[in-house]
Amino acid sequence: MMTKNPSNEREQLEMLTIDPLVPNNHLVRKLEAAIDFSFIYPLEGFVLGAIVTPENVHDSHVLQPLVERVIQNVQKPLAVAADAAYKTPAITNFLLENQMLPVLPYTRPKTKDGFFRKHEYIYDEHYNCYLCPQEQILKYATTTKEGYRQYKSNPLICAKCPCLSQCTESKHHQKLIQRHIWASYVEEAEHLRHSYDIKQIYAKRKETIERVFADAKEKHGKRWTTLRGLKKWSMQAMLTFAAMNLKKLAIWTWQTA
Repeated sequence: MMTKNPSNEREQLEMLTIDPLVPNNHLVRKLEAAIDFSFIYPLEGFVLGAIVTPENVHDSHVLQPLVERVIQNVQKPLAVAADAAYKTPAITNFLLENQMLPVLPYTRPKTKDGFFRKHEYIYDEHYNCYLCPQEQILKYATTTKEGYRQYKSNPLICAKCPCLSQCTESKHHQKLIQRHIWASYVEEAEHLRHSYDIKQIYAKRKETIERVFADAKEKHGKRWTTLRGLKKWSMQAMLTFAAMNLKKLAIWTWQTA
């Protein structure tokens, strides 16, 4: 049932709210899948494509089909800017293999405090192994079905290592490092992050992508919806973005006139 909130006014009025009727995961569709690539074009702020997905689909699974749609309908972008959620081996591989520059931010190491960071273990591409800070070898063991190569240390050597407490918490005294088969693409994207052009492109992200999200949420009611189904929500989202694009065209026409 709808809840009733008494008004502060003297009249016999009651304020009704339907917030409890909107489940968090069923009716509410958050606007998370629309990405604006317009900063690479002279006319900034246009939405060139959008894909609506269920809430349980990770953001990184949306970028590739969205970029392919933009390439098909508009043209191939020179660079693609996104937040840290899209800094994955699959995305960087897709962008670099298709001659598009990945413009991605810095991501902090996820290692626990007091432990060696992953970059302190040196990867030897020629011998396909890792060297730990104590210059011991972590040999290749296997490749998982998810595409991660596993490198393991010798537990007999690690058991006597003075830095064992900074290396691993394994009860078997064995260090395990995983490296994706496309990790080199992520490393290349990290190197590109330091270039001047990439910094200039990423600095425009807050002026284009974030502005589009803010306008859609604040001015067009895209914080939540009561529609059911991806088709209805996709239709509503695309109509909203089309209206936002037409509004920009109308403003420019009025200004130039």
